[in-house]
Amino acid sequence: MSKATFQVENDDASRVTRAWVLHPDIKSDPNRRLADHGLAEAISLARALPELEVVGGEVVPLKTVRAGMLFGSGKIDELHDALEDKEIELVLIDGPVSPVQQRNLEKAWGVKVLDRTGLILEIFSDRAATREGVLQVEMAALSYQRTRLVRAWTHLERQRGGLGFVGGPGETQIEADRRAIDEQLVRLRRQLDKVVKTRALHRAARAKVPYPIVALVGYTNAGKSTLFNHLTGAEVMAKDMLFATLDPTMRRVELPDGPEVILSDTVGFISDLPTELVAAFRATLEEVLAADVICHVRDISHPETEEQAQDVREIMTSLGVEEDRPSFEVWNKLDLLDAEARDAVQVRADRDDQVFAISALKGAGTDALLAAITTQLQGAKREAQLHLDFAEGRKRAWLFDQDLVETEQQTDSGFDLTVRWTVQQEAQFERL
Repeated sequence: MSKATFQVENDDASRVTRAWVLHPDIKSDPNRRLADHGLAEAISLARALPELEVVGGEVVPLKTVRAGMLFGSGKIDELHDALEDKEIELVLIDGPVSPVQQRNLEKAWGVKVLDRTGLILEIFSDRAATREGVLQVEMAALSYQRTRLVRAWTHLERQRGGLGFVGGPGETQIEADRRAIDEQLVRLRRQLDKVVKTRALHRAARAKVPYPIVALVGYTNAGKSTLFNHLTGAEVMAKDMLFATLDPTMRRVELPDGPEVILSDTVGFISDLPTELVAAFRATLEEVLAADVICHVRDISHPETEEQAQDVREIMTSLGVEEDRPSFEVWNKLDLLDAEARDAVQVRADRDDQVFAISALKGAGTDALLAAITTQLQGAKREAQLHLDFAEGRKRAWLFDQDLVETEQQTDSGFDLTVRWTVQQEAQFERL
């Protein structure tokens, strides 16, 4: 089998839809990447949907994109025969496909066609667990679907009569469909606004017990959830699968010799993330915007780790995360490298105080990472409750001199105080 085509072993009989993945390798694309790795990622995306049996895929070299069919007529015919031989029901094209191209390809091949955006939306729809996540995916899917309303099927070409209450006689079915989608989007936005307000209240409540937030971000399947589980002892879904984590997960963690923090595991980023989802998941990623420290987890064993890292940086910038936000790069999956490559990566990481080479699976290197986070957060304030006897006037005066007291209540035995202080200030207080 050629380098650009390969079969996928799959013994899961429960998957009912036979799918084939095509990765268009467009020579004129300035952002073109290694075709084989692009195909491998696309197949991994497809395999993230349990109802698909991913038979395999291939790279399709293209000099230019054909406006009406994407591929040339010869390739269309060749693929038609191959898809028929393999009894393929769904073709997944790793890239953007216009509504017209989708219609023409479905007609030529006699199968359903889905582009990269549609596939990612399907995965998100399958994985969303929280109410907010479900609403955001529904809105993104509707926005995407609205662009797909072309005169592709007979029911979209007929005239709608009706009673004239909505749209009036003569409104085309495509206009009625758009109207229905727009109305549903309005309803979803109202529901989402309520959920977002609830999240804001939860954030406000956490702010009253202000644990610093440490957010894990990175390309999908970089190992964020594995690292999260190792550091927290939680059991977040962590698989060798794209988008294994969708909704944000947070746990309280006590750093060694440092403050307690809230560790946040977030949805993974990916190249060419649909714009609908970048906007829709802005609220979900608010924990990143509020983070005191960001840990950018990278799969250092991946051949395109640098390109993946750049994708993450660009999405972070689009979300409004400042470049000067305290952050560390976490080079994960050392265990997948051979000894020579592992040593080389470790040497590179040791030269930069902001970079840590680790294996989240084995736990190697995580102690140094936690120590660096602790040092970074030494200036972060947290709340504490104190009781001082009447005889401890010196300590009480010091707290007020440092402007650390939030509230104070006198009791029969002394004073109950709520203070906000850093780790250093707490240590100073203990030495008084």
